[in-house]
Amino acid sequence: MDPLKNSAAETDVKLHFLDYWRIIRIRKTIILTVFLLVVFTTVFVTMFLQRQYCGNARIRIQEDRTGTVFTENQNGFIYNPYFMETEMKVMKSQAVLDKVIESQGLNAAWGQKYANGQTLTTAETRTILEKLLDLRPVRNTALIDIFFYSEDPNEAARIANEVANVYRDYRLKQQTDQIMSNITSMEKGYKDKGEEVRKAQEKVDQLRKNLAISDLDAMNSASTSTLDTETLRRLESQRIEAEILLGKERSLLNDLTNKTAIELRNVIPTAAPDPLLHSYLVDLGQAENKLKSLLKDFGPQSPEVQRVTATVDDLTQKVNDRINGILVGLRAKVDADQAALNILTAEVNKAKTSDTERGSKNRPYYDAKAKLEELQNFARIMKMKIETEYVSLNLPKSKLVEITDKCDPTTLKPVKPNRKLNIALGVIVGLMVGVGLAFFIEYLDTSVKTIDDIERALQSPVLGVIPQNVGRLMDEGAESPHAEAYRVLRTNLLFSRKDEKLNSVAVVSAGAGEGKSTTIFNLATVFAQSGQRVVIVDSDLRRPSLHKFFRVANNLGLTNYLLKQNTLEEVIQPSSIPTLDFMASGKLPSSSMGILSSAAMKNLITELKARYDFVFFDSPPIMGVSDASILASEVDMTIQVIQYRRYPQPMNIRAKQLIEKVGGHLMGIVLNNINMAQDESYYYYSGYYHEYYSKNEDEAEAGKPALPKSKASARRADAPKA
Repeated sequence: MDPLKNSAAETDVKLHFLDYWRIIRIRKTIILTVFLLVVFTTVFVTMFLQRQYCGNARIRIQEDRTGTVFTENQNGFIYNPYFMETEMKVMKSQAVLDKVIESQGLNAAWGQKYANGQTLTTAETRTILEKLLDLRPVRNTALIDIFFYSEDPNEAARIANEVANVYRDYRLKQQTDQIMSNITSMEKGYKDKGEEVRKAQEKVDQLRKNLAISDLDAMNSASTSTLDTETLRRLESQRIEAEILLGKERSLLNDLTNKTAIELRNVIPTAAPDPLLHSYLVDLGQAENKLKSLLKDFGPQSPEVQRVTATVDDLTQKVNDRINGILVGLRAKVDADQAALNILTAEVNKAKTSDTERGSKNRPYYDAKAKLEELQNFARIMKMKIETEYVSLNLPKSKLVEITDKCDPTTLKPVKPNRKLNIALGVIVGLMVGVGLAFFIEYLDTSVKTIDDIERALQSPVLGVIPQNVGRLMDEGAESPHAEAYRVLRTNLLFSRKDEKLNSVAVVSAGAGEGKSTTIFNLATVFAQSGQRVVIVDSDLRRPSLHKFFRVANNLGLTNYLLKQNTLEEVIQPSSIPTLDFMASGKLPSSSMGILSSAAMKNLITELKARYDFVFFDSPPIMGVSDASILASEVDMTIQVIQYRRYPQPMNIRAKQLIEKVGGHLMGIVLNNINMAQDESYYYYSGYYHEYYSKNEDEAEAGKPALPKSKASARRADAPKA
């Protein structure tokens, strides 16, 4: 699988908070530099900015309610945002600002200030005034704050107050002019309307005279009724009453006609009360009761029974006769009422005809009279409106625009620049810009930063992590804290090889300056200090540097042997460590650039593997020349050195691909030049070791027994490291 594709597929990883903190710690120099630059710039600019004062006058405004002085709640405040916004625009209009400029003489004064003594035009002065003037409404009130900024506190207060005064005078004059214009217009209209009323009155009088209309209220009302109309109304009322009464009587008569004699005897006393019938009914009732009582004691042939029976029959006949008489009387009354209704109906129809004829004749008069009343009413309304406008004109208008607070120049303090706010913003902005720049640079930086970057991008294990400022372990000694990092590398390398016969190692890197030579020198030193016979071959023929580590000359070495100028014993040099030997690169003739791919080089590798426990080959950058690829294909194991935050990941990935393409056996990666103090991600690679050795040193100084250095070194060297 292509590691480059793997890295692209696995770059979408979630970041932990510690990853952000790591970036901040690593880029703290950039953050601090940008932060201090922004803060110092802000402080410097703030200290040298010209101080400005703000004059503040406050006014209370109301809408113009001319003509509504007699309405209820005329002084009640209703917040109108459109009115407030409109009036603020008016305050910054040419009509107001030009008067302020004129009254304060700002053309000349600001000409001295802004135009080197040349008098400004009113338009130029107005532009400056608009920029320095600020209007702000007080929320949900009728108050407006007028702010004016100036370097002179007296000028700031004076112009703020003048804007308030000029706007107040402008509103009062505008209202007064409007009222006078309304009065003039209405007086002219009232005069014209009076002439129309006079002509309409003359027409009404002429029509009343020509038509011989008897209208006692003709001068005041056009709605007076005529005699025919009143008669018609009275007759119509009587007709309706007669019709209602006739209907009731006819209904009663029809109801009584359909009842039996017994039912009539019970209903008529209530429906048509009659004293005589009532007397008969009472006597009949008493006689019937007496008859019933006698029949209990006597028989029908009894004289007393017969006498009472005759009385009952007589009274019954009288009752029936009386009921018939009442019914006859009701019929006669219905007929009489019907005749009266017919007469009234005829009279009503006659009155209607007469009223219609008279109304048609007199209609021009009443129309003219209605027109007269309409004109008179309109004239009265106009007169009242004129009087209202005069009242409004004479009312005090101080409430239209009221200056509630004037600006006192003695109380003004500088408002610009706001040093505390500017410095606070500078601190915040500097911190944000610094952190943002750090993260942006980190985003652009595609170099290797963590072990996870290597394992995710290269799909190879990390054999060791080497800190910064590592020197020659020969000088630092076996107990050096840096030596432990190489012992970890040595242990991981030994455990990574699958066969103990694999003992030749080439150290390569993608680019120059990644620490190959230092890594191979110190790693070989650690192997030699553990008692193994080791030789280092400087096969970087173009820019050799290992002879400087051993502090020997580079006159004799690998090239001399490969060109058969010297024997192997002559080109191998001993070192201060008995088990560590060194073969310099020697001088490379320009005609022998491909010498590493020769058979002599392969024989040399075979010979050295037989003589030594481990053979280490230094090499040039694999991306620059082919020498490193040749070595990787000829040795048993290859280690790739990657310097922390130096080259982009694609370059390191391509270096690994080159090793694999030539058949090299890549054992793993060495991450070099780590700043342990700066990057907390690598603390556990060195922190424990430092604490452990510092503790041993303290115990030794306190007189406690400690392991000999040689034994301690051997144990640490042999102990496996994760």
